[in-house]
Formats: sequence, structure tokens, C-alpha cells
Amino acid sequence: MKNGGFMKDALILFVITLISGFLLGGAYQITKEPIEKATEAANLAAYKKVFPEAADFTSDEKMKAAVEACNTELLSQNFGKVGVDNAFRAVDGSGTVLGYVITAHSDDSYSGVVKISVGIKEDGTINGIEFLAISDTPGLGLKAKEPAFKGQYAGKNEESLTVTKSGNAGDGEINAISGATITSSAVTNAVNAALYYVHQSIDR
Repeated sequence: MKNGGFMKDALILFVITLISGFLLGGAYQITKEPIEKATEAANLAAYKKVFPEAADFTSDEKMKAAVEACNTELLSQNFGKVGVDNAFRAVDGSGTVLGYVITAHSDDSYSGVVKISVGIKEDGTINGIEFLAISDTPGLGLKAKEPAFKGQYAGKNEESLTVTKSGNAGDGEINAISGATITSSAVTNAVNAALYYVHQSIDR
């Protein structure tokens, strides 16, 4: 091939790549804001489900710094691959703190990451949990989203919880989903990460 032909082909390829880059960048900018707004709305809906009594959810730099410190400390706990993503105070209309909403995750679920929001009252009692992400097997791990499983956490007042297969969970225990103990443990340890944050990482 002559040098002129080679240079022409290279120039055409460069132009095509450049145009493709601009188009992709434009598409990203167009979709970025709607995606962010949709994610924010989904998160807020989850916060309201785990703390319906709250009028608002607030945070500050101190709470954000506590998230980073908490994640470092969680590495030495026996909760597996967990982490806290964010934390908010749940406040009433007058600004009085009712408790906290913590978003936490575990990388140990059967099909990867499970991400939840946990409402925890000021006295440490779990108000409820709600799923933000889970992609487990329908009929097995996805049963974690059903009230029969996730409803077990509400009312628990412990610094950490464990999973049991007995079907007769005690105060600090959660009944495992039949055939999905791995997912059950992952969800419970994500809850444990949220509990750790509230009990160990912030001043209440």
C-alpha cells in the first residue's frame, strides 16, 4: 500500500473515532442528569420506606468522615466484604433526630453485590430495611426482598445479628431463606455494617 493510501485510511479512522467520541460524550451528558435524578428519587423512596416517620434526611461532613473511618474498621470485623456507602440523620419536621438511615452493601451475596438501606432508631432499634440492589436467583435469593424475610429485621435491637437455619430465630438471629443461606448472610452482614456505623462510628 502506498504511503498516501495508508495516511488517508488513518485519517478517515481518526475522524470516525473522533466523531464517535463526541457522540458518546454528548449522549452521556444528555443521560447523566436524568439517571442521577432517577437514582436520587429511588434512594429517597427507600429512605422513606425504612423511616416513614421522618420528614427529612440530613448529613454533614462529620458523618461523611465517619463513613470512611467505619469502612476501615469494618475490614477487621467478621462481616465479610461489607461497607457503608452513606449515612443520614432521619429528622422530624422540627429537626429533631429520630434515628439514622444507613446505606450499606455486601459483596458476598450469591450473585454479587447486595445493597440496602437500613433505618435505625435513636435507641438502636432497627426500623426496617429496603433493597437498592440485588440480582440473586428468582425463587431463592430474591426471596430476600419479600416481607417474610426482610421483615425479620424490624424491631431487632442488637449491635450485630447472625443467621440461623433452625427456623426459630432468637433476639439476635435472622432465619435464613431455605436454599439461600449465602444471600441471607450477605444481607445480614450488610445490616451489621449499618449497625456498626451507628453504634461505633458516630456520637449519638
